[in-house]
Amino acid sequence: MSKHAECCDEKCVHSDLVSHVLEQLPDEDTLYDLAELFKVFGDSTRVRILIALFESELCVCDISEALGMTQSAVSHQLQILRTNKLVKGRREGKQMYYSLADEHVVTIIAQGLSHILE
Repeated sequence: MSKHAECCDEKCVHSDLVSHVLEQLPDEDTLYDLAELFKVFGDSTRVRILIALFESELCVCDISEALGMTQSAVSHQLQILRTNKLVKGRREGKQMYYSLADEHVVTIIAQGLSHILE
């Protein structure tokens, strides 16, 4: 089995298609930000937290208990998720509650799960 993807048998650049693709590509900063966002999803602990929050708003204690992690470890991962605008937090008395930031996060998770379960 070849370790490389198959290539064209002869070089024939379709300039009109290439031009169209180049016109549609986001700028480098946007592509960098998108790659960084997907890196956040590259950690199974953060994905577990997001999926838990997919079901319900939870306080740090609840997330810690549900996932069998220390509150400190959960808090660290939540900070990364918050920095990347994937979760939002609200304080109620001495409790800090987290939820998914918006419907985009729900869509990303749902689409990802759907894709891998096909």
